[in-house]
Amino acid sequence: MHLDDSHKRDFSTNARLPGISALAAVIGALATLAAFVLLSLIHWFTNLFFYGRFSFEDHSPALNTLGAWVILVPAVGGLIVGLMARYGSDKIRGHGIPEAIEAILFGKSKMSPKVAVLKPLSSGIVIGSGGPFGAEGPIIMTGGAIGSLLAQCVRLTSAERKTLLVAGAAAGMTAVFGTPVAAVLLAVELLLFEWRPRSFLPVALACAVAGFARAVFFGTEPLFAMQTATPHALALFSCVIAGLLSGALASGLSAALYKVEDLFAHLPLHWSWWPAIGGLVVGIGGFIEPRALGVGYDVIGDLLHQHIILQVAIAILVVKAVIWVVALGSGTSGGVLAPLLMLGAGLGCVLSHVLPGSDPALWPLVCMAATLGATLGAPLTAIVFAFGLTHDTNALLPLLTATLVAHGFATVVMKRSIMTEKIARRGYHIYREYGVDPLERHHVDEVMTRNVETIDSSVSVRDALSQYFGPDQKRRAWPVVRDGAVLGMVDRAILETVRASGANDALDQPLGALLALRSPDVAVPEETCRRIAARLAVHGLERLPVVSDRESMRLIGIVSSADLVKVSLAHFEEETKKERFRRIGVGNTKRRFPPVRKTG
Repeated sequence: MHLDDSHKRDFSTNARLPGISALAAVIGALATLAAFVLLSLIHWFTNLFFYGRFSFEDHSPALNTLGAWVILVPAVGGLIVGLMARYGSDKIRGHGIPEAIEAILFGKSKMSPKVAVLKPLSSGIVIGSGGPFGAEGPIIMTGGAIGSLLAQCVRLTSAERKTLLVAGAAAGMTAVFGTPVAAVLLAVELLLFEWRPRSFLPVALACAVAGFARAVFFGTEPLFAMQTATPHALALFSCVIAGLLSGALASGLSAALYKVEDLFAHLPLHWSWWPAIGGLVVGIGGFIEPRALGVGYDVIGDLLHQHIILQVAIAILVVKAVIWVVALGSGTSGGVLAPLLMLGAGLGCVLSHVLPGSDPALWPLVCMAATLGATLGAPLTAIVFAFGLTHDTNALLPLLTATLVAHGFATVVMKRSIMTEKIARRGYHIYREYGVDPLERHHVDEVMTRNVETIDSSVSVRDALSQYFGPDQKRRAWPVVRDGAVLGMVDRAILETVRASGANDALDQPLGALLALRSPDVAVPEETCRRIAARLAVHGLERLPVVSDRESMRLIGIVSSADLVKVSLAHFEEETKKERFRRIGVGNTKRRFPPVRKTG
């Protein structure tokens, strides 16, 4: 018998997708404008704090002539931001991505207007006063707030609001770095927690709009354009070494960050003073090595192009690591991507003097991506991000190898990434692995019971209790039908309620009259098991009648919670049951393997 499977598709349909995509395109443009404002604020505050002038020109804080007074500048910035967080919104603290994740998973993707205003302002002050951060974390938070605020003005579900929040966050990253594909991957690996066209397409469209709009403000050239030589076969060994060391650096930085946070938490001071203390450490580091201050895109470029000698690279690596960990641990406002790029590039610059198999300029790029991927727990984002920043096609294979090695190292060594540890400390555990739900893969017509015993609607309540719910009861609930059309389900509880009402003629009324006042909950064959599981949970039911369509209500089967459990059981066996179907033999001699222990 041919079964109608026309309702089964690779992806689910969503009639609201065009409207959500249109909103995402608007958000992409707004996030690009917000990125321009944020970078302008950073330039303005840098000129104000280090050079005492009002200007939007891009000047590095490393060229300041303040001498020892430079130690106080980051402390002043930290003090201002601490007070802003205390009396404005404490949501501006941190590097933005964990806060966005928390809003998505536990806050119904709602963010406040205060965050949209105070986050870029506070980040401009912190980074402009020498804070060792990048603009990407703040713009992810700001872009996300723009997306969330626009979504809150429209009647949307939490899932749709999440899509627009992530669209704003990813578009903001695109606008800062000019890496739209990497921004989409960041959304997939870190923020969306699903892989569906309903969310992926609007986010990708927002990034595309931001990528085109970015040309108006920042041009079209890659941020760190370079081209390394084609690597040799020996580079594979070097990539493994670079990946392991990058993974170790990422793990060490993450562990150190939260140790520092714990130390600040034990200070007998209100948390609003912590950024000022962290700022003093930043100032001391900036006095020792001025190039560790600020965003440092120029320093990253010099490290990638081997324009910095070994001793200076080591100094930048050490000082940047210390001041970044202390500043971020103090709870100030700033990002993580740019510092991780500099630290990874610094490690690669050091390793370029000893690793064989390729152009020495390759290793700063490789370690930059590997450190970023291991720290974020987002290897694909890091690989494509590094390529997007440089357009170096020869580096793709080394990037892939080293970044995956670093990611593997970090997943073994660390329980959580720098993105999720902060959220876990607030009592929310996030499990970042996800796959296709087995209940999504199967439909009602695959699991339902087709041979169904029914009760005719003309049977009285009294007769139903005696015949179907007596001592020989075979079913917990029975579908009631009239001419093949289902009217609903009855169980003992429903009928006992009628008996308990005490009305004289209550037990003599037909079941059809009893159910006429009820709107039956039913399933149709083309619905997924996931949707049915949700309906059973919402209505507190154990089974649903399956009808051919909602117009005729013709009964064709029953689907129960036990049927859904069978689907999960099959998936469990796929994951746990070990089997062997062949033996390996060479000539007349067979290798005997020990028996495989079966579980499940």
